[in-house]
Amino acid sequence: MTITQKKPTGTLRTLFRVPILLYRLNLGFLLGGRFLLLTHTGRKSGIARQVVLEVVDHDQETGVYYVAAAWRKKADWYLNILQNPRVKVQVGNRQFETEANQMSEKEAELILWEYAQRHPFAMRELSTLMLGERLPPTRETCARLAQSILLIMLDPMH
Repeated sequence: MTITQKKPTGTLRTLFRVPILLYRLNLGFLLGGRFLLLTHTGRKSGIARQVVLEVVDHDQETGVYYVAAAWRKKADWYLNILQNPRVKVQVGNRQFETEANQMSEKEAELILWEYAQRHPFAMRELSTLMLGERLPPTRETCARLAQSILLIMLDPMH
């Protein structure tokens, strides 16, 4: 069983929510550029919701951020952006509004390959969590992950 076969609950859910507190205390800069705060609108409640996500990639030239929906359609934030893609993003002290766009599997594979090049150890751990087996950071691994993970693009220019 992989970690993403069911929604996080209990202690794991609490641990995932701790970084939100850092942002609320204006300490988001402590997370560097590896994490961002995504503010989205609840699809049922219409209330602003927040989640901290790991940045899979950040294009320095365009400013585009890529994040993963590892729990796919089990993640409330993902379901919310499908209904209302207008979101607010905060990375450190930088904030912008944008529209969240899901990437194609082929585009996701390329972004994951770039991630694997920069973070080979993390890619091995990611494959263990997502696919249930520790795999080397190869293009084949990235292709398999792209079938399992949904990547979302956050472009500050939109």
